[in-house]
Amino acid sequence: MRAALLCVLLVAPVLLVAGSPVYKSDNGTVPLVIWHGMGDSCCNPLSMGAMKKMIEEEISGIYVLSLMIGKNVVQDTENGFFLDVNEQVSMACSQLTQDPQLKGGYNAMGFSQGAQFLRAVAQRCPSPPMKTLISVGGQHQGVYGLPRCPGESSHICDMIRKALNSGAYSDFVQKHLVQAQYWHDPLNDDLYKKHSLFLADINQERAVNETYKKNLQLLEKFVMVKFLQDTVVDPVDTEWFGFLKTGQAKETETLQESLLYKEDRLGLAAMDKAGKLDFLATKGDHLQFSREWFTANLVPYLQ
Repeated sequence: MRAALLCVLLVAPVLLVAGSPVYKSDNGTVPLVIWHGMGDSCCNPLSMGAMKKMIEEEISGIYVLSLMIGKNVVQDTENGFFLDVNEQVSMACSQLTQDPQLKGGYNAMGFSQGAQFLRAVAQRCPSPPMKTLISVGGQHQGVYGLPRCPGESSHICDMIRKALNSGAYSDFVQKHLVQAQYWHDPLNDDLYKKHSLFLADINQERAVNETYKKNLQLLEKFVMVKFLQDTVVDPVDTEWFGFLKTGQAKETETLQESLLYKEDRLGLAAMDKAGKLDFLATKGDHLQFSREWFTANLVPYLQ
């Protein structure tokens, strides 16, 4: 499966784009850290490279760090499928800590799975401080389905889907397939809570880690963007931290209806009441938006 999945390099997704004390550079801008999604890389000129360039054009003088998880672009893309997410988060934290441009703080923007990975950074690595987290199509309650892979590579989708459906919570699949680590099966809730190496931990499913809760609430803003015609993420409600109700796979619930919110296990209810949560929606498929929409709706959070 590993060798076959590497061909995703040929069909990487394309983005359509035509509180805490925060370090500011001499021109007054706040640094930005971005993290790509599945099948992409830090520096793809048609996606994250174009995104970095666009932001630099919109905000003069801004420092933008596009995270590379690995020694090169090939490793970065491959690791988005195969490297333990917890290790990826640790590698990201190390990069952020060692970057002098970020020593006083930064904003963060994650695309697709990169969004929940950056949330883990906020919860686990409070230094340097993250100010605003923008989740663009992130899956904060995980996924329970893989309708379509980025790049229209159906055979890759089929291979990943088969592995997830046959044993997402087996030790082997959990350790060797990134998407399994945020696979959330509402029909097997006990298995998910016990064996999920990543999502169940950062979502406080097994126990409440008060440090996670405290650190997430240090954010000044947590912005979540949902794509209303998304054909990649299932269920799409996860992009606003909602999900399928436990025990069935048809009816969904919002974040505010969930036990995570009602018990405030992660501090999201407190953040919501404090006006720190913003929920944005846009027409279009997964990660498909215009430069005009991005500039009007997301750039203001970065200025």
